[in-house]
Amino acid sequence: MSSFTIALAGNPNSGKTTIFNALTGARQHVGNYPGVTVEKKSGTFIENGHPIEVVDLPGTYSLTAYSEEEQVARRFVLGESPNLIVDVADASNLERNLYLAVQFMEMGQPLVLVLNMHDVAANRGIKIDHQRLSSLLGAPVVPTIASHGKGLNVLKSTVLHRAERDNSLNSTKLSYGGDIDAALDELEPLLANDSFCRERFNPRWLALKLIEHDEELTELAQNNLKQSEDVFAIVKRVTIHIESTLDDLPENVVSDYRYGFITSVIKECVTRPEVDRRTLSDKLDKVLTHRMLGPIFLLAVIWALYEFVFTASETPVGWVETIFGWLGSAVETGMADGLLKSMIVSGVIDGVGGVLGFVPLIMFMFFFIAILEDSGYMARVAFILDRVLRSFGMHGNSMVALIVSGGIAGGCAVPGVMATRTLRDPKERLATILVAPFMNCGAKLPVFALLIAAFFSAHQGTMMFLITLLSWAFALIAARILRGTIIKGESSPFIMELPPYRIPTLRGLLIHMWERTWQYIKKAGTIILAVSILLWALMTFPSLPEEKATAIEAETTQGVAEDVVANKLAEAELAHSVAGRVGRALEAITQPLMGFDWRTNIALVGGFAAKEVVVATLGTAYSLGEIDPEESESLSERLANDPGWTPLSAFALILFIMLYAPCFVTVAVIKRETQSWKWAGFSMLYTTAAAFVIATAVYQVGSFLGIGV
Repeated sequence: MSSFTIALAGNPNSGKTTIFNALTGARQHVGNYPGVTVEKKSGTFIENGHPIEVVDLPGTYSLTAYSEEEQVARRFVLGESPNLIVDVADASNLERNLYLAVQFMEMGQPLVLVLNMHDVAANRGIKIDHQRLSSLLGAPVVPTIASHGKGLNVLKSTVLHRAERDNSLNSTKLSYGGDIDAALDELEPLLANDSFCRERFNPRWLALKLIEHDEELTELAQNNLKQSEDVFAIVKRVTIHIESTLDDLPENVVSDYRYGFITSVIKECVTRPEVDRRTLSDKLDKVLTHRMLGPIFLLAVIWALYEFVFTASETPVGWVETIFGWLGSAVETGMADGLLKSMIVSGVIDGVGGVLGFVPLIMFMFFFIAILEDSGYMARVAFILDRVLRSFGMHGNSMVALIVSGGIAGGCAVPGVMATRTLRDPKERLATILVAPFMNCGAKLPVFALLIAAFFSAHQGTMMFLITLLSWAFALIAARILRGTIIKGESSPFIMELPPYRIPTLRGLLIHMWERTWQYIKKAGTIILAVSILLWALMTFPSLPEEKATAIEAETTQGVAEDVVANKLAEAELAHSVAGRVGRALEAITQPLMGFDWRTNIALVGGFAAKEVVVATLGTAYSLGEIDPEESESLSERLANDPGWTPLSAFALILFIMLYAPCFVTVAVIKRETQSWKWAGFSMLYTTAAAFVIATAVYQVGSFLGIGV
């Protein structure tokens, strides 16, 4: 049986992801497009015995290639030559969505148009004659309600039938007025006779893009066309003529004619109610995006999120801790004493197990976040926060990067930094990149959860809510300082589309939750495991000299209790190790200023690799120093019972971890996105300096006032 490749395209919020998940199910792979860091999703499904690969293109409104998402989508279609384009359109906003479909048609790409959310259109009184629309576009049109699985079987069979046809490039020819049409007629044969164009592009489409002054294709044509002088002489002539006669740019004229074509199509096949009715989304937005009520509701949602997550995850987190406690006890009993046993118990079980113990909490967090995203509320968050961000020198679209970085919780600064590519102003983009690591990413969550459970167990949700507000406050203050000093400039205007509210599907929520949780588990089983074993080695070697160990053990003959001696011996061995010496050296500064002991210092150094390592390192350090390793006491209980810890020192540590240097992967991405090690290094230095100053100030003021000591 022959196999096919299809590209799944569509505007943001058109339901493209829902259709991709419905078609491919669990048969998905995630990576990056070659040469860029835009995420690439692909999957497969079988139709009538034919394997069909689905490549999910980045959501985009057009193929003008201004943004990296547009460039990636266009390059894939041109370079990989998929058998078919499946363009997912929002049936309730057909005019806007058809703009992308028309561009695919102009490229000469075989197309299937999906009219998704057909039920939303019907509820608004919109009737679409999809058969007439298919006739006008010359492409199959399939109505679907992807959230309920309706129309997907028809879509699969239509995709196979269309993919099996002869799909040679025959572009749709629209009229762009006499001047541009005449220029296209001149350019088309010139380009068709050029081997470079003939092998890669539809000649008429390339001619149109040159008239539109597409930067990427113009440079490509100038460097490769044999008759480039003749080609660009025609382009220059028509450009001058349009500018002088219409006082406009050719690209604007082309866009106007495209929309004119779309309007004529809409008139023939779409019927709307005579009086527009206010939709449910409009009514909800009257409250949820209100200048005063909107922010109050947003804060209530975030607080409810944390209360739900900590309450719902408490029991399953206890189960996981019990499992790892039992596993550690079993290894303690079943293995002979030695380095291997120590590494498995302290390095792997207590180290990595401490991180994996928070998997239930992470799952609940991601499930709640998926509800906010899939319902359409997250877009309202951007709208609500735009006014706040602008006053601090950032752009409304900065919110997207900050939310992705963990602005509500559970994100990651790596995709957050990459999400700044949607910002056109380079100064706003740089400011957003530099403050994105302040957000509470998923790597920080286990640390916060550990310390909150140990020292603020009566108010866990409220504490996490406070931590979130503080992270935003620090990010905004840092942005204001940066924009007022080293990154000066005016804020640009913010325009965005608010998608309609939707009821998320359980399937979609579970897929999103599992994808993100699995990334967390994989990280714990790879990076965190490797770093935990490395830190175990650093906390184990070199061994305590035999004469010192003998001297400590001799104390049992002097009336000192055996368990006290064992504890002294364990602490002495840990302090003598490489990590112990580093931690002790730093303790001279951190203990009086912030209340951090030497074990915390080791954890913070390891946290430069990944913030989850803080939990893993504390688990290993306290395991190695434990008197009775068979006690299945959780790490949070160990910290709470340790006299060296207080609620104040725990809160200072929370603030330090919130602010100090981003993990090394984030630093590498900052370097790549800014094209400068200067900004990458600056991001490490200024965040760590801020963390040191703020944690010190909080600890010193709290100690002076006697709060939490």
